Amino acid sequence: MIRKTKAKTHEFLASLNKARIERPLLFWLRVTVIAGVCLFFLLKRNFWTPDTLFAMFLVVFLVLGQARVFLVRFAPFILLLLAYDSFRGIADDLNHYVNFWPMINFDKSLFGGVLPTETLQHWLWNGHVQWYDFYFYFLYTIHFLAPVALAVAIWKLHPRLYWQFVAALVGLSFAAFVTYIVFPAAPPWMAADMHYIEPIHRISSDIWYAMGVTNFSEFYANISPNAVAAVPSLHSAYPMLFTLFMWRMFSFKRTWWIILYPLSMWVGVVYLGEHYVFDVVFGIAYAVIAYFMAAWVFKALRRYHPVFKADYQRGYAYAHSAITRSGR
Repeated sequence: MIRKTKAKTHEFLASLNKARIERPLLFWLRVTVIAGVCLFFLLKRNFWTPDTLFAMFLVVFLVLGQARVFLVRFAPFILLLLAYDSFRGIADDLNHYVNFWPMINFDKSLFGGVLPTETLQHWLWNGHVQWYDFYFYFLYTIHFLAPVALAVAIWKLHPRLYWQFVAALVGLSFAAFVTYIVFPAAPPWMAADMHYIEPIHRISSDIWYAMGVTNFSEFYANISPNAVAAVPSLHSAYPMLFTLFMWRMFSFKRTWWIILYPLSMWVGVVYLGEHYVFDVVFGIAYAVIAYFMAAWVFKALRRYHPVFKADYQRGYAYAHSAITRSGR
C-alpha cells in the first residue's frame, strides 16, 4: 500500500510539473485563484463547517476543471456530514437528562482528586491570551477541515481507500450522535457555570475577543451547537482517525510525527475547558473502533462482492503499472 501511495504521489507531482512547463500562464492563474479562495475563507474567521468546506473545495476544483468528478465523489460525503451536523443540534431535545458526575469522578479519580482542566489552566492561563491559546484553538476550529482535506488527499493519492475512509468517518460521527442522545454530557465550562466544579475559564471567548469578534455568544449560538454533545469528544476522535489513515497510507515510520496533531488536540480541549479526559478517552476509542470496523467491512466486501472485487483488481493493476513506470 505504501508503494502504491508513493507512486500516485509521484504521478500527481509529475502532472503538476508538466502543467507548469507546458501551460505556465494557466498554471499560475489557477494557483493564484486557489490561494485567493483559501485566504478568503481563512480570513472569514468562521468555523470550518461542512457547507463552508464544500463551497471552498467546489470552487477549487472548478478552477482545476474537475468540478463534475468532485461532485460525484464528494457530494454524498459532504451531505452525510451535513446531516450529522444538523442531527447533532437536536440530540439534546430528545433526552433532557444531562450527566455531570461520571466525567468529573473519572477525571478526579485518575488525577489525584484534581481536574486536569484546573491543573492545565493553573499552569498555562495567566489572564490574557498567549500564542499557544491560538494554537490550541486553531486546531479546535479545523475540526471538520482536517478530515475533509484528508479525504481529498486520499481521493487523489489512494482512491481505493477513499470510501473506506468516508465510511469510517461518517460511521464514527453517527455513532457519536446516538451516544449524544443516550448520554447527554455537560462539558467542564458548563459544570463550572452550574457550580458542580471549581470555577474554570472558558478561554475560547478571550480568543475570539482578541481576533475582534465581540459578540461571541451570539455568534456561537448562530451555529447551533449542542452544548451537551461532549461524550465522545469528536474533536479528539477525528484527529485520531486522521492519524490512523495517514499511517495506513504513508507508514508509521515516515509519518510518526503526525501524532503531534491528536496529542495537541487532546491537551487543548481539556485546557480550554471544552472536554474532560473522560470525553477524550471515549473519542479515541470510538475512532479506533470505526477505523478497524471500516477496514474489516471493506476487506470482506472486496473478497466476496463481485463489484468490489473487480474494483480492487482494477486498482491493483493500476498501482502495479504505476510502480513499474516509476522504475521500482
